[in-house]
Amino acid sequence: MDQYNETVHLWKKYHIKTEADIDLRLDSFRILFAYNSGKIENQEITYHDTREIFENGRIINFTGNPRAIFEQKNQKLCYDFLKPKLIAREPITIELIKEIHAILTGGTYDEKRYIEKGERPGEFKKHDYVTGIEEVGSLPQDVYQDMREMLQVIHEFEDKDVLKVATYLHVRFEYIHPFADGNGRVGRALMNYYLMTHDHPPIIVYDEDKKEYYSALEQYDRSQEYAAMYGFLKKETVRTWEKTLERERRRKELEQ
Repeated sequence: MDQYNETVHLWKKYHIKTEADIDLRLDSFRILFAYNSGKIENQEITYHDTREIFENGRIINFTGNPRAIFEQKNQKLCYDFLKPKLIAREPITIELIKEIHAILTGGTYDEKRYIEKGERPGEFKKHDYVTGIEEVGSLPQDVYQDMREMLQVIHEFEDKDVLKVATYLHVRFEYIHPFADGNGRVGRALMNYYLMTHDHPPIIVYDEDKKEYYSALEQYDRSQEYAAMYGFLKKETVRTWEKTLERERRRKELEQ
């Protein structure tokens, strides 16, 4: 069994049934995920500040950009919001996606988007915002239908390779770019929500790996192929859980 499959096998053995189980298994993960997911797009975010927010609910003597704090507080709110839904295994819907976006981007829209363009957290974009080298992104009038079609695909393939479906969900969501801002953070949260509701370990996309991450997104933008992202997420799964897996191996050795 390779390290990726060994990691998935270990996760399945946890049999997560309660919110307390989630907190136990994601104790350090939740902070590292929030830190890296935020850091990819905002270099002012620090691990120390993220940990303070998750553990104490506040930061003392902060002098940086307030947006960085809002974003990480929102990550904590989103984690707490999703826990009962994870236990209930609620399916991903357009309404859930909008709720996640509203939480993750609350208080973070800039003046131009919020006042001049009338964009709002939790609402699909009203204007066209192309993104990436290939200038992708659905037109505002096409977003709802494109999102419905994306969800139809992932629900049709419920019993297939979980990571492959989650990979498609992520690259397709980022390709559609349904919101005026916050698509990356929402997309990574959605991916992990899908993984966890299908008994697969969640993944940290590490800030230092973002060059390969963006390259994989660009491959999909160019060709609608997601093999590069699938391979990348397999590697990130192993990296995310390698210390946990090593501790489990040592525990087994001691028991022998």
